[in-house]
Amino acid sequence: MIAANHPNSFLDAVIIATLFKRPVYSLTRGDVYSTPLKSKILHALKMFPVFRMSEGVENMDQNYETFEKCKEVFKNNGIVLIFSEGLCINEWHLRPLKKGTARLAISSWEENIPLKILPTSINYSVFKSFGKNVILSFGDPMYEEDIDHTNGYGKTISDFNEKLAKRLQPLTVELTKEDKEARKSIFYRHQSFIKRILLAIPALIGYVLHAPLYIIVKNFTERKAGQSGHFDSIMVAILFVAYPFFLLLSALLIWVIGGPWWLVFLILPFCAWSYVQLKKQI
Repeated sequence: MIAANHPNSFLDAVIIATLFKRPVYSLTRGDVYSTPLKSKILHALKMFPVFRMSEGVENMDQNYETFEKCKEVFKNNGIVLIFSEGLCINEWHLRPLKKGTARLAISSWEENIPLKILPTSINYSVFKSFGKNVILSFGDPMYEEDIDHTNGYGKTISDFNEKLAKRLQPLTVELTKEDKEARKSIFYRHQSFIKRILLAIPALIGYVLHAPLYIIVKNFTERKAGQSGHFDSIMVAILFVAYPFFLLLSALLIWVIGGPWWLVFLILPFCAWSYVQLKKQI
């Protein structure tokens, strides 16, 4: 089980999942499973619902079903990602851990599932900017024998959370929004002078050509989720879906005017990548 902090909505799960060859199942807030269609899509993406008290006491029993699904994954040597803080907040800070991670781990151990916990911290240079720097850190795994089970269920959960927090804390960047110099020292990655020279023109072309798409998506997302912790994730998701259509439309325009339309699929992504390499990091 991957036990992670949760600073940036479902983008956290997407980034972590890309690192593993095997599928990563993740737990997500239950209130997004509001229609049968959404439920089918989320289940197809290997996401299981977890309900909090604020989302209705009548839904809490569904958490037992989710736990059983997770344990089936563990029995098949699979991976489940759980965000141990519970809530997503765009900040550089480790918040108090909820009890869900401990309960799932203890329940698995009670069924003799040889589960190990991988403490994971994901840290972003910025939250509302495309092309950010991300630092992923992994701590020492936790095993059943690391936890004190001798003082009752409540004490076992407390001991689990205390030891998980001790492993997560050194991995998590602790900053305030005002600590720009500290952020720069942690996240900034030097770009060589030669790289800047070689990519300068493609980066400029990438900025100009992609600006319309980016501005439209950013303005839309700002209206819908500008004040929430989901802005960044929604931006990435929309751009991910929209970009192939943007390329197709661009290729169609070049084809209409009689140009080499196929070059669009090579030049535009390269120019976009060039801009991301050279853009302001903090």
